[in-house]
Amino acid sequence: MTGLWAALIAITALSAGDVAAQAAKEKPKPPYFASIGAGKARMRSGPGRTFPATWLYVRADLPVRVVDVFKEWRKVEDPGGTQGWMLGALISSTRTAMVQGSVTELRDRPAYGARVLWRAEPGVIGRISQCARGWCRFDVKGQAGYAEASRLWGVGAEETLP
Repeated sequence: MTGLWAALIAITALSAGDVAAQAAKEKPKPPYFASIGAGKARMRSGPGRTFPATWLYVRADLPVRVVDVFKEWRKVEDPGGTQGWMLGALISSTRTAMVQGSVTELRDRPAYGARVLWRAEPGVIGRISQCARGWCRFDVKGQAGYAEASRLWGVGAEETLP
């Protein structure tokens, strides 16, 4: 019977370790990029509902950079550089980016000589994935291509995403 108890304790310890590892995976340490997950999200001057709202965002998927965490609140920076606090439930781990600077060419593969599929103007927001060697796959409502990471706000130039 003691062997059974030892096995149960070992399995429980492994499960607890897996849960802790998963929780750590889901909550990266700042700074990190994320996006606004709600259709309406208030930015506040401090981490609490009693602090005045400074902005009302009505653009879901807008990329943000989380720069600090306090309990269930996240201090975020938007693409314009404005910082403030948002309730963590309004922030999504879905990675998005915004075209910045000038019109950006999206290509059929991550290379300068690759065929141009389409072009995106500054301010266009899309989901990003498969970032490597300065390029990211950028998807705007089903139209996807590879863009230079340096032309996107919401991803580090040397960031790698699976």
